[in-house]
Amino acid sequence: MGLKAISIVKMTGERDEFSEAKLKHSLERSGASDVVILEVIEIVKKSLYDGITTKEIYKKAFDLLRKTSQPSTAARYKLKNAIMELGPTGFPFEKFIGAILSYEGFQTQVGVIVKGHCVNHEVDVIAQKNNQHFMIECKFHSDAGRFCNVKIPLYIQSRFKDVEAQWEKQPGHGTKFHQGWVVTNTRFSSDAIQYGICAGLYLLSWNYPRKNSLKERIDRSGLHPITCLTTLTKNEKQKLLDKDIVLCTDLTLHPKLLKSLEISEKRQKKILRETHELCNNK
Repeated sequence: MGLKAISIVKMTGERDEFSEAKLKHSLERSGASDVVILEVIEIVKKSLYDGITTKEIYKKAFDLLRKTSQPSTAARYKLKNAIMELGPTGFPFEKFIGAILSYEGFQTQVGVIVKGHCVNHEVDVIAQKNNQHFMIECKFHSDAGRFCNVKIPLYIQSRFKDVEAQWEKQPGHGTKFHQGWVVTNTRFSSDAIQYGICAGLYLLSWNYPRKNSLKERIDRSGLHPITCLTTLTKNEKQKLLDKDIVLCTDLTLHPKLLKSLEISEKRQKKILRETHELCNNK
């Protein structure tokens, strides 16, 4: 007997129909085994009711993964939520974006003052590779229901054009491809996307553009923020972020950071085990 259509409430307040396929896909991305995936789906389906929120569905699936799989599986599953925990300043998100672009072969600078034709600009990330030169602004949201409307790319494009006018005066930049980017961890409105395409401004969000979204770039790089880790407390994560430690790879390279947080040796080993599993399984 098939499951009748269940109406779910998204973080934006919009309603949609529950999709078993979407839940299965998100569980597959976490690296969970086929047996665990089937078990989680069956239990989640039994708990569904009309009007259930996506947040409730996520929490149920996450809790089940923590009980039935390796910690790193649950850590990968919570990636989207973990990025939202990088706040409140937005700087850790900027550093995370810089790290992803560095992995992709770009030379990057995070949080720099750039001279424009008319005024100076504080730019989140500058990225260069071959003849490509990008000015990147990051719009971080800690609320999944928020999105970037058309005003944001309009504003960023005007800043980029001022910077581009100055860049083009520099020796060797006449043949370079300059472009402005807007990166967000949530989504863009349809008007924002339409403007970006028309103006030549590159937009990158959690699920846009298709096949090269932020989610897919993270999957390819295997880079994860420390907020993914299920073995760290919220307070410990914040202390690491305050020290500008954003990536799980930072912990694998500098394990003594955990000792500075006065974490017991037993827990340190547990945390580093999860960190290594997360970093070694793309």
